[in-house]
Amino acid sequence: MDRSGTLIVGASQAGLQIATSLRDLGDDEPIVLVGSEKRAPYQRPPLSKAYLSGKATADSLAFRQPEWYAENRIDLRLSTKIERIELDDPQGGAGVAVTHAGEKIGFARLALTVGGRARRLRLPGADLEGVCYLRHLRNAHELRDRLATAEQVVVVGGGFIGLEAAAAARAAGKDVTVVDVADRLLGRAVAPVVSEFYRRAHERRGTRILLQTALERIEGASAVSGVRLADGRLLAADLVLVGIGLEPRTELAGQLGLEIDHGIVVDAAARTSNRAIVAAGDCTTLPHPLTGEGRVRIESVQNAIAQAQVAAASLLGREAEVRAVPWFWSDQGDIKLQIAGLSNGYDQVVVRGEPDTEQFSVLYYAAGRLIAVDAVNTPRDYMAIRKLLGEGRSIPAELSVDAGRPLKELISAT
Repeated sequence: MDRSGTLIVGASQAGLQIATSLRDLGDDEPIVLVGSEKRAPYQRPPLSKAYLSGKATADSLAFRQPEWYAENRIDLRLSTKIERIELDDPQGGAGVAVTHAGEKIGFARLALTVGGRARRLRLPGADLEGVCYLRHLRNAHELRDRLATAEQVVVVGGGFIGLEAAAAARAAGKDVTVVDVADRLLGRAVAPVVSEFYRRAHERRGTRILLQTALERIEGASAVSGVRLADGRLLAADLVLVGIGLEPRTELAGQLGLEIDHGIVVDAAARTSNRAIVAAGDCTTLPHPLTGEGRVRIESVQNAIAQAQVAAASLLGREAEVRAVPWFWSDQGDIKLQIAGLSNGYDQVVVRGEPDTEQFSVLYYAAGRLIAVDAVNTPRDYMAIRKLLGEGRSIPAELSVDAGRPLKELISAT
């Protein structure tokens, strides 16, 4: 069997970027890009934003036109699941992958860009009709169809996906309740001041927020009719959206004996514990992209692209620039949050502006050094801090607190 070229398992943003970057770097070896979905790689962030609110179509989400794959000699195999991978050498990169249909695909180089799956709700009634998740386009299509006729919506989970969907449902005139067992919204991603801002903002728009609230079961016969809370209350619902996080897909990595720690462990060059194999995207755990310290999981478009570009270079035995400022965004109705940097380990926050005006930013510091920003409807603050972090610079907290002066001006003065 021919063992040439690259096999990319996972037709995700990271997977497509590796294929694109290999061609950009002059690689002319065969590339096979395998995906389990029926559709070619598409954008996922708009699923809970523009697509759910009807402002985007399925076709508009596609990264590339169908002919692009043939023109770039990328063998795109959809509706295909890799069941197992057999390496010729346990520490090598060549081998054979076997699909669910028994087809064998030989390769000289291997990349894992398998992403993750929506974490499932494990409660009685969780399999009832009308209990939805949002990870793939088919999920978003089902949710949008159900939302058109639903009246009472319960969102389980106060993270980004849940709040974005809640905002879309409320904008469509639905009765919406968000339930979370945590004591604040977005608790793992933002400071308490930002959590409180989002609670108040959603409540101003008519969404009920129930925090520190556990679920007992989903009620209904064949279809959902309500959500029973642990304290006995019943929330009427004809649609339940579950948004309680992502589980990285690590099954193939486990088969290959790769190191796993809340994701496939990779180094700054996207190499796994088998240095001949690379991985990129939501399935990975990587060193902090700016400091190189510790391990973090970053679920973002920016990380998928940057990590995939580095992975492609590693597959070709080349060095690549690995420093990249992580960034992320969330659209919740007319509230746009833009994040630059990682706030993990912060010990001080500076709030610029008044949160209730829905136009402010929060700067995060650790040991006196700026590490991240959350900018709510303040794109200038976001861009200024993102540029500053990219240059490895900081700005004293006592200066940044002055919301009356543009950050760009404050930065120039330091």
